[in-house]
Amino acid sequence: MGKFERVKTKLNDITIIRPTVFKDDRGFFLETYNREEFAEVGITDEFVQDNVSHSAKGVVRGLHYQSKNAQGKLVRVLRGKIFDVVVDIRNGSPTYGHHLGIELDAQDAGMLFVPVGFAHGFMALKDATEVMYKVTDFYSPQYDAGIRWDDPDLRIPWPMKAQEISRPVVSPKDAVLPFLRDIISPFNYAG
Repeated sequence: MGKFERVKTKLNDITIIRPTVFKDDRGFFLETYNREEFAEVGITDEFVQDNVSHSAKGVVRGLHYQSKNAQGKLVRVLRGKIFDVVVDIRNGSPTYGHHLGIELDAQDAGMLFVPVGFAHGFMALKDATEVMYKVTDFYSPQYDAGIRWDDPDLRIPWPMKAQEISRPVVSPKDAVLPFLRDIISPFNYAG
């Protein structure tokens, strides 16, 4: 058996990666990335940059994408817990405009692979949540784009009530992102 298990989701191309975690009385050890092992489960993207965010409970980041120099992402929670969301924005995709929301947690060690063509964001469900994500292209602020986290057409079930979050904390930039119906997606579904 390999070190990574690939779990398909209801959105084509969105994959949960479950690493093998070796636990003993000292703690645990796991590999978070291994190019050869990832290729064995069908992920051959080259990662060029690692990012880490630190968020308080209730912070929403996203839904982001880059219109050029698009980034695929491998998302992992280092501390805390998130509700992670992806939205298919590939023109011609049978799941265009559909979203997937899953909880990722540092204790679980699962990761989410988000290929190019999806908007991505998350809500921190615990204080001092740290998220690390590898990306397949460098950050290009001039191509930074996104979709409003609270787009009424998407109806994303952000778990605010369940987490006793009265009002999410959103950056001024994210608060004025356009709705999905107002964007011109640069991505096309390859089939």
